[in-house]
Amino acid sequence: MKPVECNACGAAAKVVRGSYAFTECGLKNVTLQGVEMIRCPHCGDEQVVIPHLDELMRTLAFAVIRQPYRLQGEDVRFLRKYLKMTQAEFASYLEIDKTNLSKWENNEDRIGEQSDRLIRSIAIALGDRLKERIEEVVRSFPHIHKSRRRPRLEWDAESSSVSYV
Repeated sequence: MKPVECNACGAAAKVVRGSYAFTECGLKNVTLQGVEMIRCPHCGDEQVVIPHLDELMRTLAFAVIRQPYRLQGEDVRFLRKYLKMTQAEFASYLEIDKTNLSKWENNEDRIGEQSDRLIRSIAIALGDRLKERIEEVVRSFPHIHKSRRRPRLEWDAESSSVSYV
C-alpha cells in the first residue's frame, strides 16, 4: 500500500480498516463496517474513506424505507434530503403544511401509520434507481411494527449490504 499523507498536518499517516459511526448521513444509528480510515499518529486526525458514496446513500435510503419499524423524524428528514426536496416540496406531495413536516422531522409530533406508508411510497417511487423495488416495499407494509424501536443499521463495505442490528 502506498504511503498516505495526513490532510490535517501533512505527516505520514496509516490506512486501517475498521468501523465508523456515519452520523454525517443524518441518521444516528448507521455504522459502516470494514471501511478504510486514514489515521495520523502525529496529530490524531482520522478520516474515513467511503467508497461509492451514491450507492451507499441509495442503500441507506432503501434500508430506511424497508425497515420493519415506524419511521421517526430523522428517517423522514433523511428521505426528504435523499430526494433533494425542500420541506415545502415534500410537504406538497404529502398534502400537509410544511410546519407539520417540520414537527415530524424534529420528533415533536408522531407520524401516523398512513403518513408513514405514504412517505415510504413517495421515497421508493421517486428515489434514484429504487423504483424497481416498489413491490417489495409495498408488500412489507403489513409487517411494519408499531413500536418505535430504533434498529442500528450496519453497512458492510465489502458486500455493500445493510443489516439491522
